[in-house]
Amino acid sequence: MKMTKSIASILIALLLCAISIMPAFAEVERMVDNADLLTSDEKSAISDKLDHISAEHFCDVVIVTVDSLDGKTATEYADDYFDYNGYGYGSDYDGILFLISMEYRDYAISTCGYGITAFTDAGQSYIIDRIKSSLSDDEFYDAFNEFADLCDDYLTQADKEEPYDTNNLPATYFKLSWLLIAVVIGLIIALIVVLVMRGRLKTVYAHDSADNYERQGSMNLRNQRDLFLYRTISKTEKPKNTGGGSSTHTSSSGRTHGGSGGKF
Repeated sequence: MKMTKSIASILIALLLCAISIMPAFAEVERMVDNADLLTSDEKSAISDKLDHISAEHFCDVVIVTVDSLDGKTATEYADDYFDYNGYGYGSDYDGILFLISMEYRDYAISTCGYGITAFTDAGQSYIIDRIKSSLSDDEFYDAFNEFADLCDDYLTQADKEEPYDTNNLPATYFKLSWLLIAVVIGLIIALIVVLVMRGRLKTVYAHDSADNYERQGSMNLRNQRDLFLYRTISKTEKPKNTGGGSSTHTSSSGRTHGGSGGKF
C-alpha cells in the first residue's frame, strides 16, 4: 500500500513539473487579424507557422492587425496588446509582437524578455527593410510570412549567443529579378550613349601622326623646368561607432520593452 502511494506521489510530482514547464501555447492566438487583411487560409497558414516558431524557441512570435490605434501611439498599442493578452513565455515574458494599424498605416514592433536580446534595434530595422515594400503594396500575406521566417532565423542566431546586430546582420538580400532588370537597363542606357556619341563624330577621323593635330608654329617652348614636389600626409582613421543592442522603455504595465515603429 505504501509502495503504491509512493509511486502515485512520484507520478503526480512529475506531472506537476511537466505542467509547470510547459508553455501555454494553445491558450493564445498569435495571428490576430482584426483588420481582415488575410483570407482564412492565409491566416491559418501564418498562425500555424507562428505557433511552430514560438514552440521551438520558447519565445512568443505574434502578429496583430487593427483598424485603429484608439488614440494611442503604435508603440503604446503594441506594448499593451502584448502585456494584457497573455503573451510572453516564462517569467521574463519572452516574445516579440508585430503590429499593423490601417488607420494611418502605422507599424510597431514590441519586444520583451529574451525578445529584447534577440531583436536588436539594428536587427529590427533590417526586418522592416525586408518587408516594407510588401506592406506598402498591401501584400500582407507575403510580408507576414517573411516576418515569421526572419523571426525564426533571428531566434536561431540569438540561441548561438550572437544575435544579429549592427556589425552582425544577415547577408544583403536581393531578388534575382532585380539584378536582371538592372543589367537590361544598363545595357539600354549604354547603347543609347554610344549611338549618340557615334552620331556626333561623323566629321572626325583618326590620323596616323600627332602632327596633324598641331597647328604649325603654334608650339614654342621658351622655358623648361622640372619641379618635384614632396608632401607627407599622415591620416588617422576616425573611430567607427560600434554601438548596438536594444533601446528600451517601460510600458503602461510597468514591464520593460524594446521595439520600434514607423509608417508603411
